[in-house]
Amino acid sequence: MASPSSHAVTRLLKAWSGGEQQALGQLVPLVYHELHRLAHRYMARERREHTLQSTALVHEVYQRLVDLQDLSWQNRAHFFAVSAQLMRRILVDYARSRRYGKRGGEFRRIALNEAVVVFRDRRNDVVALDDALSTLGRIDARKARMVELRFFGGLSIQETAEVLHVSPDTVLRDWRLAKVWLLRELSNRKEDQD
Repeated sequence: MASPSSHAVTRLLKAWSGGEQQALGQLVPLVYHELHRLAHRYMARERREHTLQSTALVHEVYQRLVDLQDLSWQNRAHFFAVSAQLMRRILVDYARSRRYGKRGGEFRRIALNEAVVVFRDRRNDVVALDDALSTLGRIDARKARMVELRFFGGLSIQETAEVLHVSPDTVLRDWRLAKVWLLRELSNRKEDQD
């Protein structure tokens, strides 16, 4: 996810945090393509007839970012981590509203991640994944945050380590443990539903 504009993005984020509203106008063109790529990645996991499109997801994230108050941006990786978290929340909220609206209607199943080899062909809906990550967060907040950064945010091992203030080896170790834990948790939930 690193790019030549990392320093410029970090500088503009800090200026925006410092109250310089014009910094946001300069920041948007630098991050829009990456936000759109991230949104497209999210939407590729959704059903084809999903009414929310990548561009709409980016615009919703932008609106929520603008509304964030008192957030002190650390760097580019932090910005994309927060953006990924917002995208996750938007999609989960959307899925939950659709679920309740249809009174338990069928959900589109999504793969956890191509990097999560243990989920090869199994599909889990975004609500089940969110619930499992919330449970993991109560048990081990760092591992849940790491999954969110790696899977939803698309951050590299190094960028994730930077955001979490841990070593890359710790991220790799947490990633392996979290994948196993999530597989077990989602499998148990599936068995409970059957």
